[in-house]
Order: sequence, then structure tokens, then C-alpha cells
Amino acid sequence: MTQSTFGYLTPENAPLFTDLYELRMMQGHHNQGHNPTATFSLFTRSLPSNRGYMLTAGLEQVVHYVETLSFGDRAIEYLTELEFDEAFLEYLENFEFTGEIRALPEGTPVFATEPMLEVTAPIAEAQLLETAVINQIGFQTLIATKAARMRDVIDNEGDGQRLVDFGSRRAHGTDAGMKAARAAFVGGFDGTSNVAAGEAFGVPVSGTMAHSWVQSFEDERDSFETFVDEYGDDSVLLIDTYETVAGAETAAEVAESTGVTLRGVRLDSGDLVALSKAVDEVLPAVDAFISSGIDEYAIAEFLDRGGVAAGFGPGTALVTSTDSPKVEGVYKLVAVSRDGGFEPTMKLSPGKVTYPFSKSVCRREADSQFVGDVVGLREERSDLPGEELLETVVEDGARVVDLPDLETIQERANSLRRKLPPEHRAIEDPEPYEIRISDRLEAETDTLRRTLEARMLE
Repeated sequence: MTQSTFGYLTPENAPLFTDLYELRMMQGHHNQGHNPTATFSLFTRSLPSNRGYMLTAGLEQVVHYVETLSFGDRAIEYLTELEFDEAFLEYLENFEFTGEIRALPEGTPVFATEPMLEVTAPIAEAQLLETAVINQIGFQTLIATKAARMRDVIDNEGDGQRLVDFGSRRAHGTDAGMKAARAAFVGGFDGTSNVAAGEAFGVPVSGTMAHSWVQSFEDERDSFETFVDEYGDDSVLLIDTYETVAGAETAAEVAESTGVTLRGVRLDSGDLVALSKAVDEVLPAVDAFISSGIDEYAIAEFLDRGGVAAGFGPGTALVTSTDSPKVEGVYKLVAVSRDGGFEPTMKLSPGKVTYPFSKSVCRREADSQFVGDVVGLREERSDLPGEELLETVVEDGARVVDLPDLETIQERANSLRRKLPPEHRAIEDPEPYEIRISDRLEAETDTLRRTLEARMLE
């Protein structure tokens, strides 16, 4: 089985990153001549635990996926082995996406029931995108939200401390590590330890040393002197391999004897608050960096207890969003063309009822603060208060906007997050944000529900 350096997904088999039932439905749509234009909506029915909002991310990867989606020889050969028929395989050989994608720009605060993305295309095309779209946007939105919560704690309680992603080794695979580094930057992080993510996305890279460096020398002083000899004023020394305060004293002595101005020291274990204060007494002019068990809750506690740090290196808790590790994104059919026009459709399953129709999401603002959203029909946009959030990014299969660079996305995300009132950004028990369904959408939904229920009784 051919694989790339760290994984099995390559450009040749990327179109196969879908569930089998998508392809089986596609073949049925194609061979049975049933390929109406359809609209699918990506949203969540509820927010993750203790989340008052989410911060969208991953759209750039979705657009790239759609723009490069094609079935080459390798993909066709495998689908032949799965006994898809010749007519369908000939269709796939010439496949290209021809529809429309509307989406929230990356870095937009989003809430339950609001579409993060809508796809309108022949149903065979739109159906194929489901797995990849949920995968890319769901995961990056999860991590961007986690990162934004940490940045928010520092904004509110800290002193501008840096945040650097240290989580690649604990991510659920190499792709997750890469996307987590990107999403964390969207959410407000300053950098990553992941060199590949730095190269791929332009995220600043940062790193110190490991305990193994110190342990490989006969004594701690020798390890510090050798590192300082190599990196000079760029040196960040890990001082807690043996005893933290003693390590700080050794670092101070090495800096004085070599004339080097240390860039910083790192603490990775123990009572970080007490130790950070003690280290600050020894090295008052040297930045301390904290990197053990860090998340928004640990940062808040550290700051509340008067800990001294210039930055934090979250790892596992960031890249796995440990306290709330999933976004339950769903991609549901909300409208389909019949008899020359679009008809709404919805599920009636208990606990899984969906709002029909292509939608508009409008956000109201007062005194530079967001005060509520309205979700309505796309066609009633002009009658809804506030600014429309969904933007058309792909039309007739082609991208129609220039996607912003990552720094611009981060700046936008930070600005919009701060417009959300603090009670909705609280890291515990946040107040619900006001989401109103328009009167017309409510009425149309009720009418459709009654129609479908009556149809079931016929």
C-alpha cells in the first residue's frame, strides 16, 4: 500500500476520503437519472460543553479540496475493485465540482443552529463533500475555539503572555498536529513548535530544549554552558530537570560568566506558581515560560494565584481539546429542486429535527458589541436586521474570492471575539447568546412539518 511519509492520504487517493455510502448514493443518483440540485447545510445542534461560542476555522482547506477534487487512475482502479459500474466510473473520470459554496469567513464566532457552510450543487456532487467538509471544519473549529479561550483568559487577566502550541506529539496523527497548529494560530496563538506547520502555514516557530539535553551531560551547568555556547542570546534553558530553583541559580551563573543575555527559561513541572515566583527572584530580568498541563483553566488559576510568566506552551489539552473534545457537526439536506423550483426538506427524527431552506445569518451590533443573531431564509435577507455573515466563496465551481492570509484571519478572529460580551466568553457556565429564528422560517418550518407528518399518515 502506497503511503506518504507519515500517512496514507495523497493527492491520488484524496477523492476517496469519503464514506462508502456517499459513493453508493452518487452511483444511484447518476445511473438512475436522479441528480437534482440540492442545498446542504453544515451546522451544530448544540455547542460543546462549557462553550458559549465557537470560532470557525478550516474553510481554506475545504476550498482547496474542492478546487483539486478529481478522480485519477489510482482512485478509479480501487473503485473498480469495489465493483462500481463502468458508467459511474466514466462519470467520475470527468468529475468536477460545479456548484456554489457559501460560508462564514474563518475566525467568525458561530453558535448552534447557524450554518457554518452551505453547499448548493447537483446532489451527487454536494453529497460527496460531506465527510471532508465535516472533518476539516469541525476539527479546526474545535481547536481554534480552545485556543481563543486561552487567549481570552490572558487578555482579561494576564499581561500579554505569549501562547505557543506544543501539542504535535500528542495530536491524533500528523495531519491533526498540522491542522491544530494552524487553528491555534487562528484562535490567537503566537506560534508553534511544529516546524512543518511553520513551513506550510507561515506560523512562527519556537522551541527550547528537552530534559534529555540536560541529562546527556555530566552536570546541569555543563549542559547550560554548551547550549549557550551554541545559541547565545537566543538561549532558552529548561531549568527543572533536577531542582528548579537550583537550576535557575545555575542559569544565572552561566549567563553572568558568559556575558549572554538569556532569552528565557522554561518550567515544566512542580508547583508552577510557587516555582515561577521563586525563579523570578533569581532571574528577574529573564522571561519564564510555562509548559506543563496548560489550558485555559490552568492559565486562569496560574494568573489568579500570582504566577509569573511571559508565556505558556499548551500541548495535549490544546490539540485534543481535552475538556470538550468534539464538535458534533452535521451536514444536512435542507432543500432540493423539484418540478422547476426549490422545495424545502427536513428531518423529523426525535432530537434531530433540522430547519429547512438555504439560510441567511445576520448579526446585530450595538456599541461595538454583538447583541444577537437572526437565522432566516436566504431570500429574506433584505428583511433581516444586522450584517449578513455567510459569503459566497465558490460559484459555478470556481472560487470567487481571495482567501485572506493567516495573520489577517487571526486579526479578524481576535477583533470579532472581543465584540462578543464577556458573559458569553466565560470559560465556565457561559451565558447563552441570543439566536432568533425568523418568523418566516419558523412558519415555513411548521408548515413543512405538518405536511411531512400528514404524508406519513397517507
